[in-house]
Amino acid sequence: MASDATILVVDDNRDNAEILRSFLESRGYKVIQAFDGESALARMEEVHPDLVLLDVMMPGMDGWQVCRTIKQHRDLAETRVVMVTAKGGWEDKHEGMRAGADDYVVKPIDLKEVEKKVERNLAAGGDAE
Repeated sequence: MASDATILVVDDNRDNAEILRSFLESRGYKVIQAFDGESALARMEEVHPDLVLLDVMMPGMDGWQVCRTIKQHRDLAETRVVMVTAKGGWEDKHEGMRAGADDYVVKPIDLKEVEKKVERNLAAGGDAE
């Protein structure tokens, strides 16, 4: 189950980010964190993660904006993005897909669902190369 994949967890709620970090690291992933949109984009430039778990509702640049920026970036556009948010309505999911999100997890998160989506998106990302 272990992987050498690097996952960027972006959430302004540090408790949520820490839960995801601990869970993913226990599964063998390397995890980096960012707590707002601007620092997430800066971390992406430095690290080029294999997958991003991205909160939507953050101060400043929200997750939709971050996702659009990633998907329009020539070096980062292939990075898989999973939106992780309490915004679970159809309109919200549609907005996520329009922003370029590859998948969607609704809070409160189910860690088994996160694990499945991480595995699926890492596999899909590898197929794209």
